[in-house]
Amino acid sequence: MTSQRIFITGASGCIGHYLVETLIQSTKHELFLLMRNPAKLQVDCTVRDGIHILQGDMRHIEQFSEVLKTVDTAILTATAWGDPTETFDVNVNKTLELMRLLDVERCQQVIYFSTASILNRQNQPLPEAERLGTDYVRTKYICHQRLSQLAIAPKVTTVFPTLVFGGDKHKPYSHLSGGLDDVLKWIKLIRFFRVDGSFHFVHAQDIANVVTHLVDHPPQGKDPRELVLGSETIRVNQAIRELCRYFGVPIRLQIPLFLQLANVLIVLFRIQMAEWDRFCLTYRHFSYQNPVSPATFGQVPYCSTIEDLMTISGVPRES
Repeated sequence: MTSQRIFITGASGCIGHYLVETLIQSTKHELFLLMRNPAKLQVDCTVRDGIHILQGDMRHIEQFSEVLKTVDTAILTATAWGDPTETFDVNVNKTLELMRLLDVERCQQVIYFSTASILNRQNQPLPEAERLGTDYVRTKYICHQRLSQLAIAPKVTTVFPTLVFGGDKHKPYSHLSGGLDDVLKWIKLIRFFRVDGSFHFVHAQDIANVVTHLVDHPPQGKDPRELVLGSETIRVNQAIRELCRYFGVPIRLQIPLFLQLANVLIVLFRIQMAEWDRFCLTYRHFSYQNPVSPATFGQVPYCSTIEDLMTISGVPRES
């Protein structure tokens, strides 16, 4: 496989750690890693030649214009949330500016990370994501809508991760994995309810494996260039049963959790809900068509079931 020059943003994040480690270990590509604080990267970048740390900020991406002109593949995982102004600037303005700085003739592929939250069940843009979404969700929706205006648009592969898990003592935890220690506490309550809903999840290692495959095998011709990354659809009730089995928690009585009952519980427990939270509560089925995992490309997934997720995450079974 011909060696490439790959520019990666967000290398110090959860997904970034898995991706950089996988690319270092399984390829000979030359990597240019952009990050604000290199000290946060816990991957050994000295194990082979061709690993370059670029200390900088997406908000000043123009500083790296000369490097970007020489890039064969760009992988854009960096994202911002919190401050509304910075979130829009990084997730929309600077992300699009980075793509404009690439040499359209030389660059073979841009792998852009969006989020499955901006899609409906037919994998089409979900208007509520822009109208009701958090700053993060809204900016991801807007950026996705503007991709077609770029000269490099035909070479953009957009990936839409579903619920992301990952992290260990050598890698930062994803937001969801950071709360897994509380699963047992919540499952003892949740087991009493039946919930009409569905979802997908994906481990950061499986994301890294898929992206590494895409680097060496860019979509061609009629191959899809928008890929939802995740497991097969999981029903919420199925997940509850699997978690109860994992923890040895019996299920004896379940109450259907209708929207009306959920609203009563929200009031009783004084739960604060934003517009996007309430939309998600009523939408319920965050499921997508043709989810992609390493199995799609003939590889063995690292984590494909709820039991896998609990075991890999080091969540102890109930003794």
